[in-house]
Amino acid sequence: MSRGKRNQSLALEVRLLREGIIESVHHVQAVVADERGRVLSTAGNPETATFIGAALSPFQAIAATTSGTLERYGLSDRDLAIICSTHQGTTEQCRQVFKILWRCDLDPDALQCVLAPPSKAQLQHESSGRHAGMLAVCQQLHFPLHNYLHRNHPIQKLILTKVAELLKMPGEEIIGAQDNCGAPTYFMQLGQMASLYAQLASGANLDLERVIRAMTHHPNLVAGVGEFDTELMQLTDGEIVSKSGSEGIQCIGRIGEGMGLAIKGMDGSKRAKQAVAIHLLRHLGWISPSVAESLGEKFMKLGTIQRLDVQGELSLS
Repeated sequence: MSRGKRNQSLALEVRLLREGIIESVHHVQAVVADERGRVLSTAGNPETATFIGAALSPFQAIAATTSGTLERYGLSDRDLAIICSTHQGTTEQCRQVFKILWRCDLDPDALQCVLAPPSKAQLQHESSGRHAGMLAVCQQLHFPLHNYLHRNHPIQKLILTKVAELLKMPGEEIIGAQDNCGAPTYFMQLGQMASLYAQLASGANLDLERVIRAMTHHPNLVAGVGEFDTELMQLTDGEIVSKSGSEGIQCIGRIGEGMGLAIKGMDGSKRAKQAVAIHLLRHLGWISPSVAESLGEKFMKLGTIQRLDVQGELSLS
């Protein structure tokens, strides 16, 4: 994946303008890679490493698509979409999580999402879908339920094995830590994240193809109304898969082309990563000018006197 420091390029700058005057600046790095792990273009250093966070969720869902869990419990693409989600806790989304648990004969009390204000209940937690998916696989494979978040638990070892296979590296070389929701997340290079999303979007892997279909057919369950992932997938009508992570992570795949984009706002800014995503997607030709304009209206204009402006482009590796 890496080709040394010679491939480093300038990071992107996202400027917050107040009536045209620079008020603050964010620095953002980005990488485009293909399904074979080759870095194609960069802004910054493709070897920059950080935690992937919730952008891991489509790959955590592979445990459900490869274990017979979906078939045994009659789970649909809507269920798989909520398993891949970071949701808003709406009634529709919570009902979808409950449906998974009900079909698997599990009680909502089995969920162990780490609650923080303003979370009111486990089902409403933004990661409850991912946790329900893990519990469903545990029920299918007769794994213990009480400690499913432990890094040495069989479900977490299964997920790590699947991720390691996609990255073509030993699982023991992947550094793990606890994510905000309590589940393990992994420390990896931006180029590796981009390659994962290239593989997700390529259509070559049938188990990943089902994940793609679920996310793009039901984007309202993956995030929610007004959220970047949902808006982007709805506007591109099945051509783009998108999943955000915390601390400035945004991962995107171009469906059918085997190309992935990973973005990291170095200060963890949500607004910066979204602005860069819109800028780069248009630059790459993955979205039309009209889609870019629509997204820009929602995510780059902050009130009536502030807007975001992105400086810089990707450089070929």
